[in-house]
Amino acid sequence: MTKTALRKLYSEKKMNLSLAEVQNLSEEIFRNFNEKFQLSNGQKVHCFLSISKKKEVETAFFLNYFFQKNIRVFVPKIVNEKIIAIEILAETPLVTNSWGIKEPVGNEDSGVKDFDLVIMPLLYADKKGNRVGYGKGFYDRFLTNINENVLKVGVSFFPPESDVEDISEFDIPLDYLVTPTDVLSFGNFESKSTK
Repeated sequence: MTKTALRKLYSEKKMNLSLAEVQNLSEEIFRNFNEKFQLSNGQKVHCFLSISKKKEVETAFFLNYFFQKNIRVFVPKIVNEKIIAIEILAETPLVTNSWGIKEPVGNEDSGVKDFDLVIMPLLYADKKGNRVGYGKGFYDRFLTNINENVLKVGVSFFPPESDVEDISEFDIPLDYLVTPTDVLSFGNFESKSTK
């Protein structure tokens, strides 16, 4: 299927989930993530902040865990049509912008490029790790400007089914996909430690 068709299909599937289902499935995704990735004190994780009205995977479970483990947390903010990485703490105030997205107040890019892991929002990913996002290409551009051996992790309520047919040279595939039932790995990661 094409990205456009998959985007439409999985947007509808996501919006058909109840809020209780979103919470329960998000907890399962976090549990599977936590079993697979043993992060440690001082590691750097870039993680999106969920948009509730889009029924995205709830990342509050992840963020609370990272703060407890003294893992450095960076969140994306779109400034001048690109993602910047802003470091936040548990007590950092977040405000809701005009798109309904919670974000930190400042626009100061941390300048950090050597992330250990990036957790990305998506609508769908296939069995090869090709992801379908919202179609703006923000994450593909962001990933080309950080360390190339960062682990790219997608989180999704739905398992892969159809292949994404219209992959472009600019699309950067995932290393892992975490669903409520599984953690899928795409490729050989001997050089990329998750410990």
